[in-house]
Amino acid sequence: MNIPFLGNRSKKYRAAVLAEDLGGIAELLSECELLRSQAARQGIGLDDTAASLEALDQLPPRWREDEENLPWFGHDAGLYLGTVVVRTVPGAVWMIWPGGEPVVRLASGREVDVITAGREWAATGTPELSQLYAEVAEN
Repeated sequence: MNIPFLGNRSKKYRAAVLAEDLGGIAELLSECELLRSQAARQGIGLDDTAASLEALDQLPPRWREDEENLPWFGHDAGLYLGTVVVRTVPGAVWMIWPGGEPVVRLASGREVDVITAGREWAATGTPELSQLYAEVAEN
């Protein structure tokens, strides 16, 4: 990511600068259209709470039948997990890594790769989204 006005600052610094200016981007990250539509078809409303993560964990994994959409579904699951964390865990914020991948940074400084977690959940069902949330919320 080349941002000329940042000059020769490190990539890590550039990511931190972007994290402080994510207002509108956080809303885009929370859309998760594929996941939300699949959940709605199953009668589950996603209200950005930990309880909705538990409901997602109970869905029959029909998305695994569509190998083309599986990575996108997992990506959305990761974004949704991140959205719930950012909205409910004090001090949690979205960060954008220099390569453009969104992660969640906790108040402790720990960064959580929610996209990878969402893809693993979509592909295998483990670890459960609600379990990941519980682990992250403790830190």
